[in-house]
Amino acid sequence: MKKTIAGLFLSLHCYGQSSEAKHWADHWADQYGVERELVYAVIEAESAWNPHAISSAGAVGLMQLMPETAAAFGVRNRFDPRENLRGGVAYLSSLREHCGQDRRLILASYNAGPKYVLAKGLRYSSPEVNAYVRRVAHLYRRNRWATLLREGETP
Repeated sequence: MKKTIAGLFLSLHCYGQSSEAKHWADHWADQYGVERELVYAVIEAESAWNPHAISSAGAVGLMQLMPETAAAFGVRNRFDPRENLRGGVAYLSSLREHCGQDRRLILASYNAGPKYVLAKGLRYSSPEVNAYVRRVAHLYRRNRWATLLREGETP
């Protein structure tokens, strides 16, 4: 039964992912020491695994990098999955250091920018950002559950 449930979670999780995008997401997550499940959750929330996604604010690619963020992390082509994922995961890693490992602040900072979020910490209040943090947290828990089931561990 565990294998069937794990298969269901994994098939839901992998829908829409290209093997190239997943490969680079795994690679950069491991390189930067960021949980794969968190990287997958951010990608799903930001672009639904669409490397050509463009937001109305000007964010681009799988991890929806803004031009300034992409430049800060050496990303030249925001549409290239390898570069976009490297920059996005490096950014998550950087935010982790600034936010004291608090995933709520990391995700809020990723979404709204660290300057605004870190100035107020957990007192930062924005309905849009709070909804984003809740969505990514849900996706992260789902992904983590699937990983535990796949590895045969009890969550």
